[in-house]
Amino acid sequence: MARTALVTGGSRGIGAAIAKALKAEGCNVAATYAGNDDAAAAFTAETGIQTYKWNVADYDDSAAGIAKVEAEIGPIDIVVANAGITRDAPFHKMTPQQWKEVVDTNLTGVFNTVHPVWNGMRERKFGRVIVISSINGQKGQFAQVNYAATKAGDLGIVKSLAQEGARAGITANAICPGYIATEMVMAVPEKVRESIIGQIPAGRLGEPEEIARCVAFLASDDAGFINGSTISANGAQFFV
Repeated sequence: MARTALVTGGSRGIGAAIAKALKAEGCNVAATYAGNDDAAAAFTAETGIQTYKWNVADYDDSAAGIAKVEAEIGPIDIVVANAGITRDAPFHKMTPQQWKEVVDTNLTGVFNTVHPVWNGMRERKFGRVIVISSINGQKGQFAQVNYAATKAGDLGIVKSLAQEGARAGITANAICPGYIATEMVMAVPEKVRESIIGQIPAGRLGEPEEIARCVAFLASDDAGFINGSTISANGAQFFV
């Protein structure tokens, strides 16, 4: 029987590549999005992957959305917590609102996404939890105290979940992408982009599909003994 996968922030960028890769592996995939209805509709039309709109920062909204996915597609076996936002500012200029918005989405949003499916995974003795963190959660980044803190916190989540879920057949792992050629990165001024690439030994940006292949492996049966780990996919820009 095909497994059901949920990808948050799955209609664009890295999330869209992940959703497509999991579908190619035979999964029934649901992708969430926060606000861009046109992009979500275009993604569904292109891929046949159903999209669902909810706010991962809200527990009740997430739980209701997950219940709808499970009613329509099936119990969720694989959850990819990919949804994330930035509200960048140097720390001395960062507002409490900028801090809260990023924490609510990038950190609490992972709890809100995984918690509603956790008991079902435990009962079925199988689960794959994959959290998309960031190179900046590993090394920090100027003007991203909020973002770096949440992405570092995501690594703590998977290490703890791995210990709790292992005996129930659940794995929890993280992927830390470096700079990837997403719509957001490609929109920055060319000189800035060239400066970023200059810091990457591989001499290029990563591709969303390269992150998606990491996810597809971690979601597979072959990765059952990999638990609590972090895959750094950054072109040798940073080592842990």
